Amino acid sequence: MWPVQSEPEQSRVETVDATRRTRLAAERTELAWWRTGLTALAVALGVGRVVPELNHGLARWPYVVAGVGFAIWGVIAIAFGSARGSAVDAALSRGRFHEPPAWSLKALTWGGIALGVMTGLLILFD
Repeated sequence: MWPVQSEPEQSRVETVDATRRTRLAAERTELAWWRTGLTALAVALGVGRVVPELNHGLARWPYVVAGVGFAIWGVIAIAFGSARGSAVDAALSRGRFHEPPAWSLKALTWGGIALGVMTGLLILFD
């Protein structure tokens, strides 16, 4: 037969387990931000260096600008993921929840949209 735990003991075990799961989820989320940032850095290399070498057109600078934009976005994504992971960990240590400021996610979203549109226009009009 299973040992019966008292109500406070069971509640403490559930809290510890929930905190552990939340920390692990936050770690996975941080790593996802890193993967996204590293992917953006690879796109930056492709758009800013490889495509202009393959394209024998006259204008190289728009591709370089787009490549630099993707590189900046990638670095910001990695930094945001790390900062968010640290903030979640600190909040959990205090028994709280950390929600990122809405402006930061909106800025990353609009930056990604702008880079996507810019790249699409380069493809369309080159």
